[in-house]
Amino acid sequence: MQATGNRQDMQCNLQQQREYGEPHEGNGAVPWFVTSIVAGLLVFGVVYIVRAPINSMPPARGDARVLAELQTPPKVAGAAVDGAAVYTARCASCHQATGAGVPGVFPPLAGSEWVQGKDSTLAAIVLHGVSGPLTVKGVTYNGAMPAFGGQLQDAELAAVLTHIRSQWGNAGTPVKGDVVAEIRKSSAARKQPFKGDAELAPMK
Repeated sequence: MQATGNRQDMQCNLQQQREYGEPHEGNGAVPWFVTSIVAGLLVFGVVYIVRAPINSMPPARGDARVLAELQTPPKVAGAAVDGAAVYTARCASCHQATGAGVPGVFPPLAGSEWVQGKDSTLAAIVLHGVSGPLTVKGVTYNGAMPAFGGQLQDAELAAVLTHIRSQWGNAGTPVKGDVVAEIRKSSAARKQPFKGDAELAPMK
């Protein structure tokens, strides 16, 4: 029995000797050349950022537009305003890209008597907004339209009004900026939106 136990112990020792030891993490330092490369890259990055002319890059690096061209309203005297772009940004979410509106919720602009009627009345509506029952093409809508007088300048309002008066089968005449300016001036005392048909019907 003793001999058998000794033989088993010897076999176990031989097996253990054939096995590799458990790996351990070394304590060696990072090579000096790796440290030098990382430090050099950090120094280069700092110097590049400090000296880079980020505020004076030529227009060729991009789409060639300058800040003045990206501002709204345009800062260049006489620059045209894209009425379609203003409509897409400000009006299409309610009146839809087709001008058909949303039945029972937002009135249509296509074929609307308000759109094709007096330009001064249409300008007043967009300047001050509408709240309460308003009849459009024989259907009464009881909602609220926000005022855009504080958001858009006269040229932008004239452009978007001209746009909607010439789309979706509408045949209204263009709206000039001085018409919008005159309505803005004459109704400057108004602080509340128009009360639907009650106030707008006499202005048709």
